[in-house]
Amino acid sequence: MTLNKALMALTLSLAAGGAMAGGSTTVDFSQGNEGWYGLQPADGNGGSGVDTSIGNGGALRTVIENFGIEFGTTTNAAFLGDYTAKGPVTLGLDIKASEIKYFGQDVSRNVVVELRDYGNTPAGMPYSSVWYNLGTIDATQDWQHLSVTIGDPASSVLPAGWGGYGSSDDAGGPKLPDGRSFADILSSVDEVVFGTYVPGYMYGFTNFDVAVDNISISAVPEPSTYAMLLGGLGLIGWVRRRKLSNGAGLSVA
Repeated sequence: MTLNKALMALTLSLAAGGAMAGGSTTVDFSQGNEGWYGLQPADGNGGSGVDTSIGNGGALRTVIENFGIEFGTTTNAAFLGDYTAKGPVTLGLDIKASEIKYFGQDVSRNVVVELRDYGNTPAGMPYSSVWYNLGTIDATQDWQHLSVTIGDPASSVLPAGWGGYGSSDDAGGPKLPDGRSFADILSSVDEVVFGTYVPGYMYGFTNFDVAVDNISISAVPEPSTYAMLLGGLGLIGWVRRRKLSNGAGLSVA
């Protein structure tokens, strides 16, 4: 094996080892819904389903008049369960709005990812959750990728940018129930939802035509993985310097 091949093999081996340790899952809807749903109308007009003419071999599309839209899962195990055991992860998706109209006017909407826990919820509340505003969508934008990295799922406090739901603060805004932390919610995730409902906000009936694709959860490599990679590259660099100083054609067996 030549030096260049050795370098390539070492790099790929270490990178693969890091990916194998955490793993990732992407739902591209080429095999159907894979446990993900979109809203269905009460009056039978419009609805949600996989549209094979768009996206990466298909996309989950919602065409509906409603207060808002949601794309979620309660059955795809890769996105559910104990996030404190998963370690740092990134949640993301590709999304495109072909139409968002309120009283005939084009408008934008925020896109929120919400992780819901249906246990240990105060009376009168449907669930407790933590949520993050990923950005905005409107009909002028093409497909865009939105994501958030949860660096410490075991955090006892809400990380910057995250909100809580399940109770109300003194001003009537949403907050986590008393005695429940970010880690408490993430240790028991029963549903993951991407949608336009921001907790604490009210919405009027709006016409939506929105599609999502490549919904993913990806493990964030541990720092030790990078340390191994840098260490391996340092070794190769030392071998190269030896090669140049010796003036001989060195190969690595």
